[in-house]
Amino acid sequence: MATSPIQLAVHSCLLSYGSSVSTKLVPAPPGNSGKIVCSLRKLELEEMNFFGIGRENDQEVSRKTHRLKALSASGISLVSTARRVPIYLFRTDIGGQVKVFVEKTNEKYKVLVEILPLELSDAHAELVMVWGLYRADASCFMPLDLNRHGADGKSSTVETPFVQGPSGKVTVELDFEASLAPFYISFYMMSQLVSNMESSEIRSHRNTSFVVPVGLSSGNPAPLGLSFQPDGSVNFALFSRNAKSVVLCLYDDISVEKPSLEIDLDPYINRSGDIWHAALDCSLPFKTYGYRCKAATSGKGELVLLDPYAKVIRSVIPRQGVPEISPKYLGELCHEPGYDWSGDVPPSLPMEKLIIYRLNVTQFTKDKSSKLPDGLTGTFSGISEKWQHFKDLGVNAVLLEPVFPFEEQKGPYFPWHFFSPGNMYGRSGDPLSVIKSMKDMVKKLHANGIEIFLEVVFTHTAEDAPLMHVDNSSYCIKGGPDLNIQNALNCNYPIVQQMILDCLRHWAIEFHVDGFVFLNASSLLRGFHGEILSRPPLVEAIAFDPILSKVKIIADNWNPLANDSKEILFPHWRRWAEINMRFCDDIRDFLRGEGLLSNLATRLCGSGDIFAGGRGPAFSFNYIVRNFGLTLVDLVSFSNSEVASELSWNCGEEGATTNNIVLERRLKQVRNFLFILFISLGVPVLNMGDECGQSSGGSPAYDARKSFDWNTLNTGFGIQTTHFISFLSNLRMRRSDLLQKRTFLKEENIQWHGRDQSPPKWDDPSSKFLAMTLKADAEVSKTSVSIGGDLFVAFNAAGNLESVILPPLPTDMVWYRLVDTALPFPGFFDEKGTPVEDGLVAYEMKSHSCLLFEAQRLAEI
Repeated sequence: MATSPIQLAVHSCLLSYGSSVSTKLVPAPPGNSGKIVCSLRKLELEEMNFFGIGRENDQEVSRKTHRLKALSASGISLVSTARRVPIYLFRTDIGGQVKVFVEKTNEKYKVLVEILPLELSDAHAELVMVWGLYRADASCFMPLDLNRHGADGKSSTVETPFVQGPSGKVTVELDFEASLAPFYISFYMMSQLVSNMESSEIRSHRNTSFVVPVGLSSGNPAPLGLSFQPDGSVNFALFSRNAKSVVLCLYDDISVEKPSLEIDLDPYINRSGDIWHAALDCSLPFKTYGYRCKAATSGKGELVLLDPYAKVIRSVIPRQGVPEISPKYLGELCHEPGYDWSGDVPPSLPMEKLIIYRLNVTQFTKDKSSKLPDGLTGTFSGISEKWQHFKDLGVNAVLLEPVFPFEEQKGPYFPWHFFSPGNMYGRSGDPLSVIKSMKDMVKKLHANGIEIFLEVVFTHTAEDAPLMHVDNSSYCIKGGPDLNIQNALNCNYPIVQQMILDCLRHWAIEFHVDGFVFLNASSLLRGFHGEILSRPPLVEAIAFDPILSKVKIIADNWNPLANDSKEILFPHWRRWAEINMRFCDDIRDFLRGEGLLSNLATRLCGSGDIFAGGRGPAFSFNYIVRNFGLTLVDLVSFSNSEVASELSWNCGEEGATTNNIVLERRLKQVRNFLFILFISLGVPVLNMGDECGQSSGGSPAYDARKSFDWNTLNTGFGIQTTHFISFLSNLRMRRSDLLQKRTFLKEENIQWHGRDQSPPKWDDPSSKFLAMTLKADAEVSKTSVSIGGDLFVAFNAAGNLESVILPPLPTDMVWYRLVDTALPFPGFFDEKGTPVEDGLVAYEMKSHSCLLFEAQRLAEI
């Protein structure tokens, strides 16, 4: 039987190792059919042995001992024996079956190919296996002899006769050194009928050659991402419904652009539903990995993409000349680092007890004024070193801007990845040290009674994020009136929903995060085609997820893509809190002399128009300023047309000034904003830098924000403002009976006043004065001397004086002034309070100021 060069047409696993240069398998010389023709280089195929046909090249096995009628195998399935030996079962194009066993023993791989004949017949057939090894593709075989090539330049195969054993099984057994793996054996059978000497080829039912992986296995479709198995293998699993092919790329050097090993996953072996998967021996010397996904919806087939589920990622700096095909990040082939959480006890604070400080990890300690070593500035470790600042302010929760890896040109609100912190937040940029430093930070803050919240962005990614090219049509929303962007995630699509839930669980379990603020939360309500859902699956799943049951979840409708917020009725299932943007707008309007008194009253009492119906004021996260828009000082210093949407007021002059009247008014306004923020029911949220008067020069742009200047804490403004915030924090905790409530105040616990104790003019837009009495519960007041009695609060946004009539008190009690924002420092607030003079009926309240009085018993004086 003549041997012709045959190029194996394989619709299955393809693998490339090292160089992409094609290599050839030399053809067998004429007349040597039935002999073993393998001249192997030691470095390429060390000591390859072929069991069942002898070890000497001149040994010939009689074909007449192999007699069967129709041969071979079933559609590919993978079975595991008790010894976990992979078994590949194929169906042939003539209806038979082929079974292939791959077993690793004594640093060798044994491959046994077994024929399962339908029946024996007198029309005997001689059977030969035509096979080759490859790493790049079916036309690039591993070289068996680099000095010999086929005459026509095409690759050829080795022909090995099948042997019939004592049990009647017809087999070929091959033995390979383990150091050669991973690779593929590609083969088909040739049979020749003895009666008429006609030969025929037997291939798979797909009319392709049979392909069997050696040194790698099918793997498992779950869990997604990278996982280490008990048998010493590492499993890879990736979702991609629309990829025509998926190539697993492995790197043994983090500084190279091209993979050292590529495995083109076979959809018949390495795919279950929409999950592509494979498993490799952990002992292989690879450090990082990524994927190439070729799909009809993406032209990035040559780009190596980061695994969406990678827990440890490595930044890759591309060399010049190939930035378009070099990956930005790769997953690290290592276990997630263990961490000693012993002794860590999350504060688990009730929602109504929270006082939140919001910061950017880099900007918080990056400035030299932080006086931290260079390796700690702008990192998680830097926050750990500055925990005392939070305690000084009375803060018990820290909200971090997104810490995911992000698109550097646009900022942290355009994430590249979701399962790991950005490497820029660690000392050396090493991903393992970054992860450890973040956990150290969490543990340190927990030890000091401070919770950690993360802002998260799951509604979109960076424009060229890897996730977009893994499966664009599944991960992205198509259609909708305001969805003309290419990177909007289809959050309620099942696989995206699963990814987000897995991500939240990962941060809660592995990093002990106490809460999440979901930016652009209104987009979490969108369906497959951009429509608004009344019962969005993701929002409901997060609300009822058992692992997230003790984690605080907060919706924030600010959209980083459009830099605006949208009011929307957010479905909450009594679990979701919300960032209250109405609070921000109404307080700004009131203090600049606009807006109705009724709006102010609603915000002071916990925004019942939003949080009634099963929730309460504790679900309202209140803020005056945040990371976008004007800072607190700029809010009272600029009011030009460019910042009209900020609802700001410059207090008489635009920008910097030396006018003492304007400066005094601005200082009062800053105090008023802070006072109303802390005196209102709900959770107060402070923004980094506002405690020391940092300015962005009147620009509302995010990139105009500067790093925190620690020297400003020692200025006159910084000292009095930080002390005032600390006082207000202590006041909230001391008077938690009135200021930190999970439920709304009862009607009998609050009384509203206008001028001269007359009813407020709720619907009069010209009215700028409002006062209220918060009545302490009589039983609580009697049993706890430290709590105190009623609170009287007054707000004057007008430019003129007001004569405030204090409500009458029982004879055994007297009013104490705790706050008057119009007084100079340090007298404008007092922890113990200043008693009102005997016989004083009215208190003169200056313009643009706020007052707080507390009723105390005479016995306490």
